[in-house]
Amino acid sequence: MKKRDFLRVSSTVAVGSMVLPLISCGKEEKAAEGVAKAVSEAGFELPDLPYNFDALAPAIDEETMKIHHGKHHAGYVRKLNAALNEAKDLKADSLEGLLMEIGPEDTALRNNGGGHYNHSLFWKIMSPNGGGQPTGDLADAIKSDFGSFAAFRDEFTAAAGLFGSGWAWLCVKDDGKLMVTSTPNQDNPLMKNIVDETAQPILGLDVWEHAYYLNYQNRRGDYIEKFFSLIDWNSVEKNMKAAG
Repeated sequence: MKKRDFLRVSSTVAVGSMVLPLISCGKEEKAAEGVAKAVSEAGFELPDLPYNFDALAPAIDEETMKIHHGKHHAGYVRKLNAALNEAKDLKADSLEGLLMEIGPEDTALRNNGGGHYNHSLFWKIMSPNGGGQPTGDLADAIKSDFGSFAAFRDEFTAAAGLFGSGWAWLCVKDDGKLMVTSTPNQDNPLMKNIVDETAQPILGLDVWEHAYYLNYQNRRGDYIEKFFSLIDWNSVEKNMKAAG
């Protein structure tokens, strides 16, 4: 398999990378064009946010979004590309496929591939017009599998309280049912050689301190509560149907 064929990704993630500087709003579009051109042949690429840096304020402030997206996520993408250049005998044909095949010993691919995938999902399931409760098929599935939206929210909030850095997830299991789980660091439920039970993530919450510390300091619980005001349930439902 040619390397460029391997670097082709599924519709859930974008391809290529470079760290974006923290720049003033007036220069962001021009700089983004330059970055896109520079990384067009580099491999995986940092995806654009689907909204402005300040769009999720006050729940997530502008400066946190700039640092989180332009420094942390971009760093994962850059290091993933470097790790791929060193990797041998790759057999996966997408980022999801890569994550399904790596093992605990594949530290660079595990940390940076997971970091890229996790953040790419995270940006897309939030919206400045989010919040409220899901409707339609997603609401029915949550009621069926958790008993109520309130019960799901309590379970997800508990999962997001994991010790140290990591992620809380709402996922679709192989049998089509929903489950809540958490993973440390940049692991996710796709990593079948690492997690206890594999599943397809449809909603994820980043609880690394860099995701919230500028605004919330040590008050992770406040950050988790505000996150529910940002969730784009239509996007989550689309993820659920795609996973089915």
